[in-house]
Parts: sequence; structure tokens; C-alpha cells
Amino acid sequence: MCGRFVLTATTEAIQQTFDLDSVPTSMLPRYNIAPTQPVGVITNDHPRQLTFQRWGLIPSWAKDPAIGNTLINARSETVEEKPAFRSAFKRRRCLIPADGFYEWKKDGKEKKPVFVHLKDNELFAFAGLWEVWHSPDGSEVQTCTILTTDPNPLMSQLHHRMAVILPKEDYSVWLDKDAPPDVLKALLQPYDENRMAFYEVSKVVNSPYNDSAECIVPLTAPPTQTPML
Repeated sequence: MCGRFVLTATTEAIQQTFDLDSVPTSMLPRYNIAPTQPVGVITNDHPRQLTFQRWGLIPSWAKDPAIGNTLINARSETVEEKPAFRSAFKRRRCLIPADGFYEWKKDGKEKKPVFVHLKDNELFAFAGLWEVWHSPDGSEVQTCTILTTDPNPLMSQLHHRMAVILPKEDYSVWLDKDAPPDVLKALLQPYDENRMAFYEVSKVVNSPYNDSAECIVPLTAPPTQTPML
């Protein structure tokens, strides 16, 4: 699964990586993005723009928006069948940029946070779905969720699920409104373990109120080591 992630890249790097026309200049580095917070998304409606949506999908038919608090992830195996996700899978897909995420590794009775990233520290994108919900007062709320799949051997050390990370060559297919379901489902695979790595970090990340570079500093790093930003 994915319950916290990181996006610290510059706006220039985000714009170049995802071939965007522009990126909001208000974007700041985020070291501990948590559910219900705004996250950057690139939707199939506007594939050359990055906008912000609330993390935690609220289905269009929902009576209570609180349902979104429990729909931060969607299982790729059942995304075509679940009422909360099937419409979004057909019509509203998105990329969610990131440069790392957190998992909590069990060590006896303790859970230790680890930071997962690509070995070359490059930007990547989660496969996501988005939805529009209209509140009783008539306002429009856009929300999103991150798809998950079986873990690769590296991630299986941490959790029984992992977020779907899309290779760059699959971005355009995922955002293609005319892509058939079988083609889309074929993209939802575990990412190459040989391109990923993780290291233990401080429990400061346990609180979503902590959002600073301290969150991604390796726990065993010597005092003179520069943290990966």
C-alpha cells in the first residue's frame, strides 16, 4: 500500500519529466504527504497540466465525503468491479508524481519507518484514479487514490502490497482516454525491484505534522553525510 509519500523535486524537474506546459509556482518540497492533504496530479483530462486534488477518493455517488478517508488506495485486481473505483478506472485516470514514499517494517513488536526510492533518485509517478464529488452546497471537490498491486521481492520485505509505479513509457497509455481496459490492467504490475532501494529513517515521520527534510535523513547516516533531497 502507500500511506505517505514525498515530492521534493523542483518545479522545473517536474515540468520536464512529465512534459508539462507549466507547474504551479506555489509548489514547495513536501517530505511527508499524508491522506486528505492536497497532492499534485496529472489527469487524463489535462495531461499537460499539474493540478491539486485531495488524497482520498470520494465517489461521485457518496453521501458522506468521509468515505474518502478510507479510499486512499485501490486494489488494481478489483478496480474494474468495485463501485467506488470502476467509473474512475474507465474515465478518470491520473499520474501522481513522487520521488519517494514510506513504509513501516515490522521488527518484533515494533514498526520502523523506511524511506523507499528509486536508486537513481529520479522522479516517478504512481498510477492513480480521480473523481469529482459535488457537495450539498454545490461546490466541486476533486479527489484521487493510488493503485496498489502485489509487491516485488524487495517490497515484500516491508508489506504485502505496493503502490503501482508506472515506467515513463507507460505514462501516455495510462492517460489515453481510449485505451482498452485490458491494456490498462496490463500496466498495473510490480515495479522492477532492481531499480528500487530503501533505508530506515527516524520516527519523526510517524506524525503527518512533521514535514521537513529530517523525515528522509537515513537513520544510520554519519553526522557529516548530506541527506538525499
